[in-house]
Amino acid sequence: MNIISQARIAIVFFISMTILCGLVYPSFITLIAQNMFSWQANGSIIESDGKKIGSILIGQNFTSQKYFWGRPSATLPFPYNAEASMGSNLAPSNPVLIEQVQERVKYLKLEDPKYRQTIPIDLVTSSASGLDPEITVRAAIMQLQRVATARKTDEKEIYDLIMQNTIGKKFWIFGLERINVLQLNLALDKISADKDSYE
Repeated sequence: MNIISQARIAIVFFISMTILCGLVYPSFITLIAQNMFSWQANGSIIESDGKKIGSILIGQNFTSQKYFWGRPSATLPFPYNAEASMGSNLAPSNPVLIEQVQERVKYLKLEDPKYRQTIPIDLVTSSASGLDPEITVRAAIMQLQRVATARKTDEKEIYDLIMQNTIGKKFWIFGLERINVLQLNLALDKISADKDSYE
């Protein structure tokens, strides 16, 4: 086989694979995704009153006393930056990480001085992606009193809301029960809106 024949085969193979892998396959997968998993394929966006609030997959920087707070984010230049997904990459023994955790513990205790138990680790450390939208049930319960006080709402009502929004373990065995912070906060706002409509 001469060089020209080999070149022709290589070119045909290259063009064929480009069309197959670069056009046919992506188009086929996109078609399936948009028709069978449209919500997930378009970013799992949550809407409220016709407005896009955020993605169920990406955390948000809640800072108000009236809302539950999520995990700290290590993304730059601002928290929960989906274009810069990353963790801090600091080892547990790293002095910088230790100082950050101590500062976060101090801040949480300052914001809720009545809380006396050990603060859950997911409230003082960022996830590997820096975008984690979920916290553990324990981390939510820790914030219950602060949120109830800020909203002037019965603590049992907030506790019931936490339980209603709890997501079970993956395949019933992996990980911990957890809560999507955005969904929980939207449920909080709905309760407040419902109360306002009754008054």
